[in-house]
Amino acid sequence: MTRPAPTHCPYCALQCAMTLTPTDAADAATPPVTVAGRDFPTNRGGLCKKGWTSAELLRAPSRLGAPLLRGADGAFHEASWDEALDHVAAALRGIRATDGADAIGVFGGGGLTNEKAYLLGKFARLAVGTSRIDYNGRYCMSSAAAAGNRAFGVDRGLPFPLEDLDGASTVLLLGTNVAETMPPFIGHLTGAQAAGGLVVVDPRRTATARLTDDGRGIHVQPAPGTDLALLLGLTHIVIAERLIDAEYISSRTVGFESVRRSVASWWPERVQSVTGVAALTLRRLARRLASGEDTYILTGRGVEQHVDGTDTATAAINLALLLGLPGRPGSGYGTLTGQGNGQGGREHGQKCDQLPGYRKIVDPEARAHVARVWGVEPETIPGPGLPAVQLLQALGSPGGVRALLVHGSNLVVSSPNVTAVREGLAALDLLVVCDFFLSETAALADVVLPITQWAEEEGTMTSLEGRVIRRRRAISPPAGVRDELWILAELARRLECTATFDTDPEAVFEELRLASEGGIADYSGIDYAMLDRGEAAFWPYPRGSAGTPRLFAEAFAHDDGRARLVAVTVRESARPLAGAGELTLVTGRLLEHYQSGAQTRRVPELDEAAPEALASMHPSTAERLGIADGELVELANARGTVRCRARLTADIRPDSVFLPFHYGDEQTANLLTSDAVDPISSMPEFKTNVVRIERFTEAGVPA
Repeated sequence: MTRPAPTHCPYCALQCAMTLTPTDAADAATPPVTVAGRDFPTNRGGLCKKGWTSAELLRAPSRLGAPLLRGADGAFHEASWDEALDHVAAALRGIRATDGADAIGVFGGGGLTNEKAYLLGKFARLAVGTSRIDYNGRYCMSSAAAAGNRAFGVDRGLPFPLEDLDGASTVLLLGTNVAETMPPFIGHLTGAQAAGGLVVVDPRRTATARLTDDGRGIHVQPAPGTDLALLLGLTHIVIAERLIDAEYISSRTVGFESVRRSVASWWPERVQSVTGVAALTLRRLARRLASGEDTYILTGRGVEQHVDGTDTATAAINLALLLGLPGRPGSGYGTLTGQGNGQGGREHGQKCDQLPGYRKIVDPEARAHVARVWGVEPETIPGPGLPAVQLLQALGSPGGVRALLVHGSNLVVSSPNVTAVREGLAALDLLVVCDFFLSETAALADVVLPITQWAEEEGTMTSLEGRVIRRRRAISPPAGVRDELWILAELARRLECTATFDTDPEAVFEELRLASEGGIADYSGIDYAMLDRGEAAFWPYPRGSAGTPRLFAEAFAHDDGRARLVAVTVRESARPLAGAGELTLVTGRLLEHYQSGAQTRRVPELDEAAPEALASMHPSTAERLGIADGELVELANARGTVRCRARLTADIRPDSVFLPFHYGDEQTANLLTSDAVDPISSMPEFKTNVVRIERFTEAGVPA
């Protein structure tokens, strides 16, 4: 008899609950499990089309079934696990002996379980001895995290359960398209819609923006890259019109005067001239936000993936604090984590400057605590390394990284300035990629190691709410693949590391609990048994406590208990402006695909619905450029060229063009994006880059 496994979706941070029931199907074309939605506070039994089709990847024809080694002929050849791991370990030992441990880099991912993320950080620092570890969450949450830590003293995406949004009458969504990126989320917006208080700020008229139609709210459509000016203008209005919560500001914050002075010159008419949003609309919006106690402000990547993303997120937090929202029942501020374990993945050691429990790697007390758990001396733990973009820029350079191990990331699709990343990977002595499929990055590797998928493994994830949840195994993996915990343990043994590397997920989690204890992200009071009983577990969850579903009710996480209002300003030189004949490139997601598309492009139903990248542009822009709907076009700038078909739509501003970032090869949107980074978070400039567009014939020559 088969037993259903209650688990969660393998995709976004909403982590929708699902039940997997083994089918015992002998037909390779039939998925080995059926998927059913499961009632849970975030998704209430619903799933998006990605979740419903997720089982099709478990036995996909293109799935890797054995380790691959690149031979002298340049082609991949199947190898045994011993052969592959011996080869990797020997190469790592040689590089470490000649160039030092920092010549070896490790690149993780926000989709790894908490156990894998934790063990990967431990492996890099103890088994390899390198400081050169970071992860793709640097591309996702780093600006929001930096802003949250600066203002609140803690970074938890949503500091309240998602269900709290049900009672809101006003919800401001800044730069997030939840209707396509996490569709079940929109069920929590119906209260705000009914009250006419859903506000969506986005340069495009997205599916989320359409949720404001018919009097259910308002869509604000600023020029790309002007979100910071918009927020400064709203802050100016709430101060000038005395809409602020003066008692809250006095008792719970510091820094008001500096913020007041910093926004004094951002009067509505000036903001209108910068953003294109009418001054009347700005005043209406500010008054709406201040009109009641059931108001939430939520940000997403659209306002954060910029070289001034930390300041923009900070401006949103300032506005929320001035209105007295964070920590007040029925109101709040939050940021929407994107990747499946984007929250937990940034808490337990994948980041270059961090140790488990969200501890700072430069803090002597933090180093001593983790060293005791690991059974080593604190001085053996390397110091801070390089954030993701800088790490990739060091690939193959003199004195830089000569070998790279990649887990849970498709670098040559998801990274900015992809041409430079490809060149860096090609200059390595060794590239090792763990993956389910031969992704665009795995195709460039020297060694590819096939790994288990979500339905074949145990572990924990941490959702966008800071809720720790269980991932459960429904079926056994194919014979030729291995779990990454086992891979890390085997490599650690071959590298003669004496530290413990458990392969049992529960044992690893027990160690993670100890390592996180006393840290900002304290998991010490959580165990598998309580999660298996269905108990809600929101961190921080110190041993002996009941966890923390809602942060900031009494105090913020700074020593004095007060939040920081931080003055920020618009830097005119933050990014280049589109000139004559140029458009601003905006990138983002589609309903059918997830991240680099390495998984969803292999699901027939999803691929058929969105088989190629389309450059969305306004009909007036297309007419000016002589481009017809469906024609082949070339988008280009100094970094690269993308060729795809045009899609004409009035849902985008005439000064912009939109590309989804899910596609590889010549349709990789990140061929065009800049690797300039935010000076605080090291977030690259993904969202607003300048391009030229022209028609191309089918033969690939200018029309």
